[in-house]
Amino acid sequence: MTDTAVRETVDTLFRRIREGADATEIARLFSEDVDWFIAGDTATVPWIGRKSGRHGVAEFFRQLREHVAPERFAIDAILVGQGRAVVLGDLATRVKRTGRLIETAFAFDIGVRDGLIVRYHMLEDSWAVAEATR
Repeated sequence: MTDTAVRETVDTLFRRIREGADATEIARLFSEDVDWFIAGDTATVPWIGRKSGRHGVAEFFRQLREHVAPERFAIDAILVGQGRAVVLGDLATRVKRTGRLIETAFAFDIGVRDGLIVRYHMLEDSWAVAEATR
């Protein structure tokens, strides 16, 4: 894939998320064999961890919307090359159950092949996420 095609896929993903697209519509951007991982305490934070296929991706977005309310999501840079994109930024999200605010920098490692996302790893302050969820 060209760098332009990878960038277009990543831009489409974040546009759909920002616009509040249905979880199933967002999941259509992902391969059925996506390598999805967000590290952290899965016993405390139900929406993180490994997900499988489009169903798992859609479930992530449903769970995320059920448990948290976004307050800020800012992308500072998108670096693209060799079929991958690294997305850097920061976010603030309010945990609905506790009312606590999660503020963290993030990095996404996103791989794209044939127009579909095949790798989606998110790095964030997983300790802060778990603490806000407790």
